[in-house]
Amino acid sequence: MGWNPSLEPEGPQKSSFDSVETVIMPRSRDLGGFSVARVLPSAKRRMIGPFVFLDHFGPTRFDPGEGGIDVRPHPHIGLATVTYLLEGEFQHRDSLGTNQMIYPGEVNWMIAGHGIAHSERTSDATRAKGHALLGLQTWVALPKTHEDMAPAFEHVERTALPHLEADGLDARLILGTAYGEHAPVKTFQEMFYLSAMLRAGASMALPDTHEERGLYLLSGSVLIGDMAFEACQLLVFKPGENITLTAGADGAEFVLLGGEPMDGPRYLWWNFVASTKDRIEAAKADWLDPERRAKRFPLPPDDASDFIPLPDH
Repeated sequence: MGWNPSLEPEGPQKSSFDSVETVIMPRSRDLGGFSVARVLPSAKRRMIGPFVFLDHFGPTRFDPGEGGIDVRPHPHIGLATVTYLLEGEFQHRDSLGTNQMIYPGEVNWMIAGHGIAHSERTSDATRAKGHALLGLQTWVALPKTHEDMAPAFEHVERTALPHLEADGLDARLILGTAYGEHAPVKTFQEMFYLSAMLRAGASMALPDTHEERGLYLLSGSVLIGDMAFEACQLLVFKPGENITLTAGADGAEFVLLGGEPMDGPRYLWWNFVASTKDRIEAAKADWLDPERRAKRFPLPPDDASDFIPLPDH
């Protein structure tokens, strides 16, 4: 799409830190030369709209024939996972028999529902040629009405995502609705998830149709009024405010996300998300028991030789 007036700042804007409710700094881990920053959940904020988990992985570079991602099959319940790459590629396989490569700008949307197991690995072909990797993995909690739905998987090509352009802005809508556009992925509550690049000095208005909104800055800097924010910060905004972002001297690359508040609290333990602790305890027991695991969380048909065991704490 072309110029969108809803992206342009209008009306009185906040000129100070007052628009920002919380600033979160991620916790980083080095997994053998592979950096992962855990952004959500945080002690300061458990979720933003339905988004209960956000990991920022990379940037990293793997030499030909050396290194890669090898996340063995593991289970999920009560959520949908969203993988979005900015650089690199890897292979997703799951209980449904899905075997899907993902590349930058595409969306892998896996609905766990009652239960699914999946793996994420660097393919043999990718490993052989060497590669870089940079991206985001987010979890969206399912509403209570869909916690026990059958698992599903959807892959969306980059060209199918709504493309938003304005003066100095280039963005793609990954999930949900924003700025009058609707992403093709099937979702179950009101939300939005947007990947954006803003040229130095350019400005954009935040979507104003969602109660809960956050921004995670991947690179560069943004100004909100007279306050500057740097890369690797998650900003959570106060509801109902008209907010304009302006990119700093080096521009900015970021994601915006949020939506309506969840229909109650969510409990997270390992890879499980649920509206009650009893649901998590049942999932633990099913993953531990071989017969129940095979029924509820069948391993990917072409990646079933090993799996991640249940943690002991």
